[in-house]
Amino acid sequence: MQKYYDFLLSQGVGAPSQPVVKEGEEVKRGQLIAKCPEEKLGSNLHTSVSGKVSEINDKEIRIEAFEDQPSDYVKLTSDSPLDLVKESGMVGLGGAGFPTHVKLGKKFEKDGLVIVNAAECEPILGHNIAFIEKNPGYVIKALKTVMDIVNAENGVIGIKETHLEAIELLNKSIDTDKISVKPLANVYPMGEERALIREVLGRLLLVDQLPLEADSIVINLETVCRIQDAVEFKKPLIDKNLTVAGKINGEIIKTFEDIPIGTRVEEIIDMAGGISTQDYGEIIMGGPYTGKRTYLDRPIVKTTGGILVAEEFWKGPEKIGLLVCACGANKERLEEIAESMGSQVVGVDYCKQAIEMKNGSRKCENPGICPGQVAKVMKLKKDGAQAILISNCTDCSNTVMSCAPQMKLPVYHCTDGALRAVNMKLIRRIKEK
Repeated sequence: MQKYYDFLLSQGVGAPSQPVVKEGEEVKRGQLIAKCPEEKLGSNLHTSVSGKVSEINDKEIRIEAFEDQPSDYVKLTSDSPLDLVKESGMVGLGGAGFPTHVKLGKKFEKDGLVIVNAAECEPILGHNIAFIEKNPGYVIKALKTVMDIVNAENGVIGIKETHLEAIELLNKSIDTDKISVKPLANVYPMGEERALIREVLGRLLLVDQLPLEADSIVINLETVCRIQDAVEFKKPLIDKNLTVAGKINGEIIKTFEDIPIGTRVEEIIDMAGGISTQDYGEIIMGGPYTGKRTYLDRPIVKTTGGILVAEEFWKGPEKIGLLVCACGANKERLEEIAESMGSQVVGVDYCKQAIEMKNGSRKCENPGICPGQVAKVMKLKKDGAQAILISNCTDCSNTVMSCAPQMKLPVYHCTDGALRAVNMKLIRRIKEK
């Protein structure tokens, strides 16, 4: 067990949590160590280990863990389910990190729908499916709890059609006609909330519309189950399920339950067998598409879903163009990859469906359904690109491959290093001719 655990004060959407402990203070597993600022969007933060607070700064709280760790935790004290969710520090665990008590704060008047995102959207990641296969009944119980909190009439679990065993187990566990399972196409980004609403309800929301406008909420599978932990067992959000994969010893994809938040990347990789080679490209925290580069000494946070040890970077051309997709790696991440490939970026363009939002981020007009990227690829070639690096979804990548080879432009994808490390097919054409 590692000696120090680091708890970042910013672990989701909103203001950083405010420390409520002092340096030198002893704390118990599950104890509140930082709270959501009054009248601001944010979430509480609890320690996942018992120990002594050794350092507090404006970014994190460091705790020196005791050698002997309890399995129990300081229990939540609120009465109502929604208050327990808020007290627990719950945020969206699929990566977005939006405070869950805010999402669940508005009750439906009638005909509300809770959509559970069990799509396991990113390639490689498998901890949600592993949890379903082990605990299908708990998933159904947790969905019922969330439906009760928001007064929803119905619940749907969206899951990719390839997960046949998980689908069968869920269907066997359902004991009401108010809950159903929706099989989804095995493409990226089928876990995006507007894509889920489109597939479940047949309605495409505009980029600035929220699921509530379709009388729905979309919530990640692990988030739903951690809500049940808070309501049934009074457990704060202190542990995380995740996938470790890539250049590791033994099985190259492993899933883990209840890893303490604040655990360092190196410790988790060691749990998975350790890195199998010194010749790896990078470590990614998250999934292949939207994950970020991380390092061995960094801690996992509430939203961590994966730790991927990627293949070595392939040597790129002298000059490369970037095609940025709203569903995948952003411009800065592609620039980072290009630099690691030894390539100079000579042009940047965005998928024709990537709509810029008021906050500067981008959203896809119709996630996962692409009208074509020929004009974008031609522009990058005119900019002097000798190859292109893309972060496009399954369908967009397919359209890129319909034209780039004819222009004699090799195509690299932001997911290549992670997918190669687990011997998965690269994101290029949907169907090879």
